[in-house]
Amino acid sequence: MDKAQQFEEHRPRLFSLAYRMLGSAAEAEDAVQDAYLRWHGAEPGQVTAPGPWLAKVLTNLCLNRLTSARMRRVEYVGPWLPEPVRTDDGTLGPMETAEQREAVSLAMLVLMERLTPPERATVVLRDAFGYSHRDIAGVIGCSEANARQLYRRAKQHLTDGREKLVSPGESSSGLLARFLDAAAQGAMTQLEALLADDVVAWSDGGGKVSAARRPVVGREKVARFLAGLVARSAAGVRMEIVEANGSAVVLGREGGELTSLSALEADEAGIIGIRIIRNPDKLAFLAGQLREPSQNG
Repeated sequence: MDKAQQFEEHRPRLFSLAYRMLGSAAEAEDAVQDAYLRWHGAEPGQVTAPGPWLAKVLTNLCLNRLTSARMRRVEYVGPWLPEPVRTDDGTLGPMETAEQREAVSLAMLVLMERLTPPERATVVLRDAFGYSHRDIAGVIGCSEANARQLYRRAKQHLTDGREKLVSPGESSSGLLARFLDAAAQGAMTQLEALLADDVVAWSDGGGKVSAARRPVVGREKVARFLAGLVARSAAGVRMEIVEANGSAVVLGREGGELTSLSALEADEAGIIGIRIIRNPDKLAFLAGQLREPSQNG
């Protein structure tokens, strides 16, 4: 097996690692390609364990990218949301448990933005890939004690910001269907009944398409905002429900092109969060995935 073939065996795992680190499918692909160039340029005998070597190289490439990405996101037009990725085809690994699905949800990836790059690396390596604190220390270049401290601090930040979310799956598909039906009919009473009092809607257009520049807060304001979106686009938009980032989401297509993705977050009070991605650059990776047949048939 040549070096290129060897690398391809590791590519899915590397992409999964990079995406969790960066929250961007496009940047994850670029980071994986940079890791391949490092791999291709390695001297014979330099790499004794390809998996750990590639993970270390890729993690450090992602740490560098995160530092510059944080600066770019400060200047981002409107709310920043992660790039969605299809997850029913194994792209990000198994999605068999609520914990696995929540770990790649848009809500969790937004929370991960609160972490420093090293904190984010420790959480991803520990929780998603089962690395020991000693192994994490070796990857990011710190002591084992420091790796433990980074992990504890990161988990506390995530716990402080996490809401109790409804488990993705059939229940979220049903919630989405009721939500879409009420919005499409302009049934304000039904729509408001699904929303929690303190619901928040984020809309990411990246300055490239029309989107709210600030979060919309409160049941009545969010209901009017959503009804307005549906009314303006109903004539030419086809809606469908698919799985992305571990849960059911609704896609909007115009003329066959993917133009929006909406994800809901809910608890016992109703829908507490709605994240709408309209930036075409952020929908490009998912659009490509949807054009290809699922690996799961």
